[in-house]
Amino acid sequence: MGLQLIPPDINIDFVGKRYIFVALSTVINVIAIILLLAVGLNYGVDFAGGSVVQLKFDRPTNGDEIRKALSPMELGEVSVQDFGAKDQNQFLVRFEKVKNIGSLGKQLEGALNTSYGQSNKAQVLRVETVGAKVGRDLRLDGFLAVAVATVFMGIYIAIQFRNVSWSFGAGAVIALIHDVLVVTGALVISRLEFDLTTLAAVLTVIGYSVHDTIIVSDRIREDAAKRRRETLEVTMNRAINETLSRTILTSGTALTVLLSLLVLGGPILRPAAFTLFIGIITGTYSSIYIAGPVVLFWEKGHGGGGKAAASRAA
Repeated sequence: MGLQLIPPDINIDFVGKRYIFVALSTVINVIAIILLLAVGLNYGVDFAGGSVVQLKFDRPTNGDEIRKALSPMELGEVSVQDFGAKDQNQFLVRFEKVKNIGSLGKQLEGALNTSYGQSNKAQVLRVETVGAKVGRDLRLDGFLAVAVATVFMGIYIAIQFRNVSWSFGAGAVIALIHDVLVVTGALVISRLEFDLTTLAAVLTVIGYSVHDTIIVSDRIREDAAKRRRETLEVTMNRAINETLSRTILTSGTALTVLLSLLVLGGPILRPAAFTLFIGIITGTYSSIYIAGPVVLFWEKGHGGGGKAAASRAA
């Protein structure tokens, strides 16, 4: 026999420990909400407005010298970030005031070269500028996209698994809200930039989480049809154990790739890679410890401990 990652007869009591993990998740979600309200996300130019410029110097320099060289241009608050080049000669410069994008690159090069002289010439590699109003509109549209995706994913799952229980849809929505809160809370703590690329990563997390939830829910439906006398709690625990090997292999493979992007991808890819990395972990977790318990709480609140739901799967 070949080596198996997960024994086929494994029987971990995931459902029995649901109260502990639901309480833990609730605490984490509350902390994430507090962080979002008190600290907020580190919005990129896409959402906050302003300009971002990538600079390259002939020789190494530092952020303080760059800010000093640009001070005569009156750009407002200037943020300088090392772009990750080994020789420390590339930087991302962000500032609030939106200048004329057509001549901004030449103006910046002129100010920098005047300060640094011929010994360390500067070159503008790219310029991105977004107006404040456009940034606010993009931010609102982005949050709306996340909300709409979450609601419609829940409706889809509720319809697909209505013969077992309509509560699967509610479980999916609450699990997705949990995942989004955990991911955004992690972004607040890390202070990584939240821009359109990061938003796309959040939407990808929603899709991945729903996919994992559907796999577990589909196995619950199959097992409930075969074993009508069992409670939904027993059926759900068996289904989670039966899909555990697939879940670990799928998530593990994705996390390995994302870990490589985090380490080697550079500062441009890092926020999106970090979002996906945290999102896949919490998406896998919520499919087991959030979506399932919501269904069980719903069924127990409507009588029978889930037996009726299991019998409807026939």
